[in-house]
Amino acid sequence: MKKRYIYLLALPGVLFLAVFMIVPMILTIGTTFFNENGFTLKAYIDLFKDKYFTDILLTTFKVSVVTTFICILLGFPAAYYISKLGTKKKAILLLLTIFPLLTSPVVRSFAWMVIIGKNGVINKLLMGIGLIDYPLNILYTPVAIMIGLVHLFLPLIIVSLVGVMENIEIDVLNAAESLGASKMDVFLRVVVPLCVPGLVIGSILVFVGSFTAYTTPALLGGKQRVISTFLYQNAITLNDRQVASIIAAIMIIITFFVTTVMNLVAKKLNPKG
Repeated sequence: MKKRYIYLLALPGVLFLAVFMIVPMILTIGTTFFNENGFTLKAYIDLFKDKYFTDILLTTFKVSVVTTFICILLGFPAAYYISKLGTKKKAILLLLTIFPLLTSPVVRSFAWMVIIGKNGVINKLLMGIGLIDYPLNILYTPVAIMIGLVHLFLPLIIVSLVGVMENIEIDVLNAAESLGASKMDVFLRVVVPLCVPGLVIGSILVFVGSFTAYTTPALLGGKQRVISTFLYQNAITLNDRQVASIIAAIMIIITFFVTTVMNLVAKKLNPKG
């Protein structure tokens, strides 16, 4: 009886997702596999033969992977420090970590345009102290996109890791040290393996978010295309809904593939779950 009530509670949400997300997505993507002659993959093959598209896809993949890697490097020590604090300090720092998520990506992107533009704060500072003679071309490049995406998604990986790290028993760390392990060995051989679940969840959130983000790449990338801006160009500017649907299908397939691979890697690294 209890299970029946649980299913009834979940039913409205499931119906909403099915009607307004799953069904339209299936109908949109399903049309890309059929033409007047029946089932075909010709549209996909033709798109992957286009060097312009493959370059955009590789650029997007590279930006997403590098963004995820940078977020891990920056987020892991920050999360470790926060997890070791008392309840009050931890709550304050987590609030400050999450606060940037409440700011619109548009506002943050324009802020970065002011900071990294040719006449921005960074170039003026570097030229003022004599490190460079000419302004650096940072804005409207993949580097600018990565800067914006790291700022956008870093809180997600910090929060994911803090939730795992704060559940690591201090007795486990003390036991490792009592057996002769250095603090670095404890961190690498005990803390890191125990953080694999949070690391995987955070990495998936950052990668998928970076791979599908539109606002930040559109504002900071300029003419530098990524797959989301390319989809928008075909759907809205060129009004080519067929190609836009194919691009959407490719994005979904890649995100599912990457998520599956990362989960398999997590099981290998932490077989006990």
